[in-house]
Amino acid sequence: MLLAVVAVILGLALLVWSADRFVDGAAATANHLGMPPLLIGMVIIGFGTSAPEMVVSALASLQGNPGLALGNAFGSNITNIALVLGITAVLAPIAVSSQVLRREMPLLLAVTILMAWPLYDLTVTAVEAWMLLAIFSLYIGWSIYQGMRSKDDVLASEFDQEIKEHQMPLGKSLFWLVVGLVLLVISSRVLVWGAVDIATALGVSDLVIGLTVVAIGTSLPELASAIAAVRKNEHDLAVGNVIGSNMFNSLAVVGIAGVIEPIGLEPLVLNRDWLTMTVLTFLLAIFSFRLRRPTRLNRIQGLILLLCYTGYTIYLLKTGF
Repeated sequence: MLLAVVAVILGLALLVWSADRFVDGAAATANHLGMPPLLIGMVIIGFGTSAPEMVVSALASLQGNPGLALGNAFGSNITNIALVLGITAVLAPIAVSSQVLRREMPLLLAVTILMAWPLYDLTVTAVEAWMLLAIFSLYIGWSIYQGMRSKDDVLASEFDQEIKEHQMPLGKSLFWLVVGLVLLVISSRVLVWGAVDIATALGVSDLVIGLTVVAIGTSLPELASAIAAVRKNEHDLAVGNVIGSNMFNSLAVVGIAGVIEPIGLEPLVLNRDWLTMTVLTFLLAIFSFRLRRPTRLNRIQGLILLLCYTGYTIYLLKTGF
């Protein structure tokens, strides 16, 4: 089991590092090809922050561990809201005032509620998975259309500055694009093997490992992005990254895993994990908006989110054995 623990630690570290290299390479390559900064930020960087969840869940399904795939997706959503935003808000209150959040928060609530549909019969079938991917494609298309139509110069300049900070020659861009992707796959295989081995040794389901260890590990990019955004006084990006990541996890990560292998699940996934994810999403919406006026996530609200995560994790460990 010691080898499995080492595999999980090294796998997570390499996963986060390779995802960062992949995003840098992909963004720089897209910039060389003439893509607008706004489009690069919304698509390339958006995909990049969810790349760990997507690759881990895909490989988990390929290796016959769909519970780990589903646990990674839902666990990451719970971690993003309760742990990532909780820690960030405790460190520094997060102002929430962007029109983008007003537009996308209702969509996240709708998608979170929608996830009860494929879970209701305790099986995410291939047809349901393809429908989730179709909804995801519509969401991406809508986001691009809204972003290009609104001509959000502030957002575009932020992405433009971020891309310029990571500017590199085309050859180097392609190198890190390919190497980052290869290392993503390798680190994910190591991580999945270690997580499954630990679950077997401890007598817990791979779902529980996916909801805890793997979910926290794959959410590290979101935590780093949120803290960096608040330090740069770009508060909307902190919450926006979490909203975007949760949309990716619910639609793309579950969809990809379900297309590879239909996901059979326990009733607890619906009654415990989906319900927790839904309650936390509504809680985030309540904290973000008050009486139709934009507000902020303060330290007390951040502490509430952290307490929710702690309580959920304790309950998860008690019921997961």
